[in-house]
Amino acid sequence: MKSRFPVLITLCVWAVAPAVAQDDFDGKQVAAALTKKNIPPAPRLADGHPDLGNSKGSWVPPGVGDMAGTGGGFAGSAKPDKTVDVPFLPWAKTLYQQRNANVTKDDPEGFCLPPGIPRMYATSFPFQIYQMPDRVLFVFEGGAHMWRVVYMDGRKHTPPDKLNPTYLGEGIGHWEGDTLVVDVTGLNDRSWIDAAGHPHTEQLHVTERFTRVNELILHYEATIDDPGAYSKPWTSGWNILFHPGMEPYEYICQENNADIKHLVGR
Repeated sequence: MKSRFPVLITLCVWAVAPAVAQDDFDGKQVAAALTKKNIPPAPRLADGHPDLGNSKGSWVPPGVGDMAGTGGGFAGSAKPDKTVDVPFLPWAKTLYQQRNANVTKDDPEGFCLPPGIPRMYATSFPFQIYQMPDRVLFVFEGGAHMWRVVYMDGRKHTPPDKLNPTYLGEGIGHWEGDTLVVDVTGLNDRSWIDAAGHPHTEQLHVTERFTRVNELILHYEATIDDPGAYSKPWTSGWNILFHPGMEPYEYICQENNADIKHLVGR
């Protein structure tokens, strides 16, 4: 799909600054959220846990291009909470340097493939969160309108020999105080950790932490544990802003038709 990448850039820019087009969006709320002043506390559900997003609106990531915060990825991308000295294995560092030197030329997301975990929460497309007693559902505008289920019923991970690796893996969650902690395994190696090109293998194990700081700020943190690519785990995090009243738009992006030759006609 030749026009996909310019369209992606356009949509990313829109998602970073949606206030221009959203009549029910209050730009003052975001400004206040960035300084963490005078914002109401996080709403709560009847069970006492924080409401991560059942109210009308969407979360919009800031567009973190380099989760290590060292300046890689696309120009103008947001930075994470802190800079990380990534503990690369030699092959992973070489591949990262090659990818980063090419900017985003070979980025799978530029070919309509899913961003994967944790990158789904760094790419600047809106998403919504729906909490149920036995699961948490994430609905994403980007990534070709992907959805993700995090199981909250106390189940164990599927044994590795019976698990089919996927872009979003198998997420199993639990609460630690007011933080939703999600343990993710079963990830395939077809995605990049971020736009800067940090690689990973199918040994990747991600621990995510979702904390609703107040009504308008969701703090996201991901710990990358991949002994196939890194000598020890490393962690990155950033704030995601809630945009009241914003609904995801229709987003169409399709790749991976392996049978084009049979699309024939008169």
